[in-house]
Amino acid sequence: MALPELRTAAVVGTGLIGTSVALALTTRGVTTYLIDRDETAARTAAALGAGTFGAPPAPVDLAVLAVPPAKVAEVLEEHQKDGLAQAYTDVASVKGRPQAELTARGCDLTSFVGGHPMAGRERSGPLAGRADLFDGRPWVLTPHPATRSAVLRRGLELVRLCGAVPVVLGPEAHDRAVALVSHVPHLLATLMAARLCDGEDFAVRLAGQGLRDVTRIAAGDAGLWTDILATNAEAVAEILGEVAKDLEAVLGALRTLAVAPAGPARSRPAAELTALLRRGNTGHARIPGKHGGTALPYSSVRVVLRDRANELARLLADASLTGANIEDIRLEHATNKDAGLVELLVAGESAGRLAADLTRREWTVHV
Repeated sequence: MALPELRTAAVVGTGLIGTSVALALTTRGVTTYLIDRDETAARTAAALGAGTFGAPPAPVDLAVLAVPPAKVAEVLEEHQKDGLAQAYTDVASVKGRPQAELTARGCDLTSFVGGHPMAGRERSGPLAGRADLFDGRPWVLTPHPATRSAVLRRGLELVRLCGAVPVVLGPEAHDRAVALVSHVPHLLATLMAARLCDGEDFAVRLAGQGLRDVTRIAAGDAGLWTDILATNAEAVAEILGEVAKDLEAVLGALRTLAVAPAGPARSRPAAELTALLRRGNTGHARIPGKHGGTALPYSSVRVVLRDRANELARLLADASLTGANIEDIRLEHATNKDAGLVELLVAGESAGRLAADLTRREWTVHV
């Protein structure tokens, strides 16, 4: 029997992801209930307009389990026994081990479809929640062979209501993929950020936008990421082992270059270093661009921005008058100055016109 339209939902766990799911559903007219062992978090989410605090009076159409991977099986078993919902999904970033634990506990897998929205922020907790967090982002669903088709459709409806793009994968394929594009990158960002703990103050003060970009996600919740990495340890370790081989090659090349005299002795290690850097260029080019298509090269127009009210809004208003299609914006704050740089990324052919028009409007521009 087909399940009815998604009209009611319960979100179990009101951190960043759970609150964002609840905000998205409530915004689209779904009656949403908020459940969390930390009542303060659930009440905070409710105060933000994410839904109603507490359990629903009757089984809801769908329950979304927004809990860490290691807790999914325990929480699903608990709420299936309570009859919380007709269908269940989760948002955990690891799928293989939780599914094995669901089977071991004897959970009803016919009413469950695994899920993982590929979106997040370096901030955590309900106050970081956003209704638009999932807009245009992939949302992986990992149905079990026992999952009823009606339950899968309910998961797809959730993805649609949250503005995301559905992707259906097996649990193992999902875990290998997220190890590559999410878990290992987070760990590498953390390793780099950890080096700053031992850096001298004057060195850290030299940090620019490049370091901020590389280490931004290292601000994520350490406890949550320990759970994620531990639950997906095998896939993460496999990729990290390949990274370690590359690091050994780089170390060898750099140590040779540090002592080799000028001339032929430096050519081989320099070539090895160049080859790795070019592999990085090739890999970076594979990252999807706008609307999931091929990444396009953009030209950069850098504008000095003074630190005063409405300055960014004024710049964007002036830029819009030029007719340029701005594809991305990056902000870089100057050290010890009440100013910064705004980098406007545009299609190459329009960069010159944008720079000229902004200069005529008395902006300080660098191309």
